[in-house]
Amino acid sequence: MNVILVGFGVVGQGFAKILADKAEELKTNYGIAIHIVGVITGSKGTLYHPDGLSITHLLDGFDSTSDDSPKYLANYPESNDLKRNWDALEMIAEGNADVVIEMSPTNLETGEPALSHCHTALDNGKHVVLANKGPVALAYTSLRDKAKDKGLYIRYEATVMAGTPTMQLAQDALAGCTISEARGILNGTTNYILTQMEDGMSYDDALKKAQELGYAETDPSGDVEGWDAAGKVLILSKALFGATYAMDDLDVEGITQISDTDIQDAQQNGERYKLIATARPDGGSVKPMSLPNSDPLASVGGATNAITLVTDLMGEVTLIGAGAGQQETGFAILADLLAIQRTNG
Repeated sequence: MNVILVGFGVVGQGFAKILADKAEELKTNYGIAIHIVGVITGSKGTLYHPDGLSITHLLDGFDSTSDDSPKYLANYPESNDLKRNWDALEMIAEGNADVVIEMSPTNLETGEPALSHCHTALDNGKHVVLANKGPVALAYTSLRDKAKDKGLYIRYEATVMAGTPTMQLAQDALAGCTISEARGILNGTTNYILTQMEDGMSYDDALKKAQELGYAETDPSGDVEGWDAAGKVLILSKALFGATYAMDDLDVEGITQISDTDIQDAQQNGERYKLIATARPDGGSVKPMSLPNSDPLASVGGATNAITLVTDLMGEVTLIGAGAGQQETGFAILADLLAIQRTNG
């Protein structure tokens, strides 16, 4: 299986490391050899080789921290048929790949340029795997329909809870059940902050600690104001229910107004505050809620994510696991590729 990576940041490098570490295991146990034939980045150039790029050389170019060896794909050594700085859409359209993996930064306003990458891939007979939430949140139906018409697959496990198999649970393991609601803790940054506040830390100090640990960005607004979780609500609503509502239709509130007193009052009442993202067929929301300790979501602490699916035949099914991380998200990409292989095989 030949793949083109759009984006080679934390997730892309994590995926590449998994391929390097598990190459023999993947061949032996799953009968698959995955070759990276192209890498597209926004600011560090592009690389393409029809027979596959060296993962070692790719990672060496980005892992170097010395001043005289900047982290650019330009460090990749020359070889026959190596193509540098090929236009992204041209590579996606014409490159020798079976799958395009979209891992560039998420844009929840227009979905671009990732949305164009996805359409170009499908138009040229390539499957699409996404870690980028934008195209799925904003254009799931059109992408799904185009893939179906062309006999291709679009998979997006990494967009909701990283490698924790949320979509596989909902769409495969619970096939035959009617799911009426999905609600969960879908943002690890806010869950970490709320957990630290339970232990007596102020909001500002908890946010600072989250930034030091890499859970929160320098500008944390996408997390703490609820927009990251809102994008995941849109993905769940469209994939599970075929809903058509948009971001502006969601009721979104973050955790910035939760005070130390709120946290303490909840604890005295046997409850815990969590930022709960909810998707239903008729609407969705992201809101801080004080949950009773008996609720499975209340016990989920730190940066961990969790989701409860409400079904007719199985009642409530709760899945708990990592919602972010280099290795975890890289695994989600691998799982989607293996799913494509199984379906095609």
